[in-house]
Amino acid sequence: MSRSVDLLKKRYLENIKENPDLFVGVELEYPVVNLEGKATDIEVVKELFRYLPSVLGFTIEKVDDFENPIQLLDPVSQDTILFEVSYTTIEFAFGKAETIQEVENRFNNYMDVIQKKLAESNYAIVGCGIHPNWDKNENSPVVYPRYRMLMDYLNLSSNVTDSDLHQFPEYGAFICGSQVQLDVSKSNYLRVINAFTQIEAAKAYLFANSEFSGEDWDTKISRDIFWEESMHGIYPENVGVNARLFKDEDDFFDYLDHSAIFTAERDGQTYYFYPIRAKDYLGTSEIHAFALDGEEILLYPQEKDFQIHRSYQYQDLTTRGTVEFRSVCTQPLDRTFASAAFHLGLLLNLDKLEAYLQSAPFFTTFGRDYKSLRRQFSKKMLTVEEETAIVEFSKGLLLLAEEGLEKRGKQEMTYLQPLKEQLGL
Repeated sequence: MSRSVDLLKKRYLENIKENPDLFVGVELEYPVVNLEGKATDIEVVKELFRYLPSVLGFTIEKVDDFENPIQLLDPVSQDTILFEVSYTTIEFAFGKAETIQEVENRFNNYMDVIQKKLAESNYAIVGCGIHPNWDKNENSPVVYPRYRMLMDYLNLSSNVTDSDLHQFPEYGAFICGSQVQLDVSKSNYLRVINAFTQIEAAKAYLFANSEFSGEDWDTKISRDIFWEESMHGIYPENVGVNARLFKDEDDFFDYLDHSAIFTAERDGQTYYFYPIRAKDYLGTSEIHAFALDGEEILLYPQEKDFQIHRSYQYQDLTTRGTVEFRSVCTQPLDRTFASAAFHLGLLLNLDKLEAYLQSAPFFTTFGRDYKSLRRQFSKKMLTVEEETAIVEFSKGLLLLAEEGLEKRGKQEMTYLQPLKEQLGL
């Protein structure tokens, strides 16, 4: 086994348990919008973060370079409210919970306080996968090393001449997603990743919510293009839908070995550089890197750099013993938890899900190129044949998700109601 695979296995397998309890982890990102259609005044949102600790009992966990609070923590639930890349996007990252209802109750409490406060300035959080006023906003990063590094790294695309990268390296400041993390075991994590890779077409159809006005892209999920045709997607294994199903653990880690390392820390400073595949990293003699002030320096690869490795696949094995599902746009506020319920129900019904995917007529008709199926079924207009097929496929998945939640017995099926209505069930 190569040393890079060794280090990746150590990073990603260390916290996977044999028989974990199943908890639900939810992360929700939202645009903060000026309701008059103007640019978001970031002072309004910074003021909100100064106000929240006193009313919600949160502590200030991180501040930016100017001492503005940018990450707030509830010591009891371990929920965090933070800025996601820019000051115009708020993320709620919930501590692990036993049921979706727990998360929903806490979310509603936070939103009541936040929406009231924002309304004083005629602002609100809205359920969109793209900031509605993205073209008017400043779109600059939170003044904090990690976010500045990410933006500077994405800006390297302007120097990559022989590629098809898009012209919006600042996209991290205005795209918003809805993530769910679920506990997996050593024996099922690959099965989970493989099964959910196969349903990305249905998820594209059910959860698309990020049409982009800045380009004539035929997709309702511009987030995919932003990710895949940016510096993050220089190596296709680094981002998006997995290109193949994995035969075994070695096959999976070989794939991860092709993902990118693009940042390192030395003496408390953050540096970034053109992406290097994990498998080639330790054999690179020297790296031309950039500091946040633009200064160029030479770095020498170290094994500890693997400790901050992360890839951006849509079924992402995390370092916490979970799989994170990352391909869903932020949803309208009246269906916030539909995605979490859908994933949870299917995970609980994994055997039947695998059997369904093996024989689903959908794949007989459209093939099994999972990456291109997602793009095909997120188009703005589907043919009658496509529409009929994806609705049937999605109905089958939804019934399996409902059955999984019913067996669990925590009354979480109600969260699937918006999807049932969408599919005419």
